[in-house]
Amino acid sequence: MTSFLDRIERDVGPDGYAGDEHGGARGSDGSGLPILAPGNFMFATGIECSNPTIDQGRIRRDQLLECGHYDRWRDDLRLTAELGLKVLRYGLPIHRVWLAEGKYDWEFADQAMAEIQRLELIPILDLCHFGLPDWVGNFQNPDFPILFRGYCDAVAERYPWVRAYTPVNEIYVNARLSAKEGLWNEQAKDDRSFVNALKHSVAASILGTQAIAARRPDCIIVQSESAEYLHEARATESAEVRLANKQRFISLDLLYANPFDSEVDHWLADNGLTRREYDWFMAGEPPGYQVMGNDYYGRNERILTPDGAMCPAEDVLGWFNITHTYYERYRKPVMHTETNVLDADAAPTWLWKQWMNILKMRRVGVPVLGFTWYSLIDQIDWDIALAEKKGTVNPCGLYDLDRNPRPVAKAYRMLLEQFGHITMVPHGEMFEVTKQPAMLKIEV
Repeated sequence: MTSFLDRIERDVGPDGYAGDEHGGARGSDGSGLPILAPGNFMFATGIECSNPTIDQGRIRRDQLLECGHYDRWRDDLRLTAELGLKVLRYGLPIHRVWLAEGKYDWEFADQAMAEIQRLELIPILDLCHFGLPDWVGNFQNPDFPILFRGYCDAVAERYPWVRAYTPVNEIYVNARLSAKEGLWNEQAKDDRSFVNALKHSVAASILGTQAIAARRPDCIIVQSESAEYLHEARATESAEVRLANKQRFISLDLLYANPFDSEVDHWLADNGLTRREYDWFMAGEPPGYQVMGNDYYGRNERILTPDGAMCPAEDVLGWFNITHTYYERYRKPVMHTETNVLDADAAPTWLWKQWMNILKMRRVGVPVLGFTWYSLIDQIDWDIALAEKKGTVNPCGLYDLDRNPRPVAKAYRMLLEQFGHITMVPHGEMFEVTKQPAMLKIEV
């Protein structure tokens, strides 16, 4: 029987079939170091910039200081670029920049931001990372949201070329550790303080975003929040654990105007969220292009044992399953905004596991815009959540504190070389990340 291929070969010759030489499916497999093309997947790192106070406000845990960034910022930015990364989560030291209402010291920030711009890095500018200036006080201050709006406006005016921001980092974690577990800042341990910290921080994020969007209508807001889950190793689920697994959504529910169920609604009302405040949060979402950043560390997922002890669950659900729950709730584009492991030898394996989670999320159709190994350099005392100033180096960085690469830096470079050209969403070359102002939400 004659094949249609015989006819083709007679017409164009045995080697004449062009295949896909004009592009499309044969064009690229996505390998190669990241580029600055619109729609390129955002491979990132961050420079740890937490700055809460402890010991009733007497000690400031400034990680930029403790990890040497103020002295070696040029090295840190250079290492970011040399690794092949284009995106950097970068936090301005709010307690050093914001001296009083309407008064700022831009000296360090200007130098660092100019170098970021020179190296053609894309900053996701982190404006409040677990701490406030002494003159503002703490997260119980009801003036914080309106004051913070002024700070965000000043930053956006100072650096008009910056498009991406995280106004208030990990609101839920900050509120819990500051006002429920008593480790940082106000060091409170009661539900009413917890609710105050939540609502003040979300309100600050909303007002700050409004100020940024007034100057950059095309702003991208990457709301970094912890991907949490508490497992209970008991035959009968307790009311406390059930409520805790609902409370992890409160910050994003308030931010994205997502109504609560009755149990959380009653708990919030009992602890100080008024109907007037609730209505204000539910009026609508903040402006700008909103990205739901989910941070995941093995210690974010915990197991409560029958004797009341708590242990890390690490990958019982993992980033994919927990973040997919958040995605189904909010339907926002996703970014993996933080991860690491406090073991330098285990870090490369953890990196690949997180990347497999991202590929799985993409395969089920969820738009994942980026991935972040956090942080560029080792951290100090995060094994105890900065609760005491012990000076323990946590070997979780791509580089150690002498700026020598750790094994995970080599692994990340391999990852970049294999996947650096992929687009944010499959077939993303058909689309473009424009600089048009963000449009109103349209649900289909």
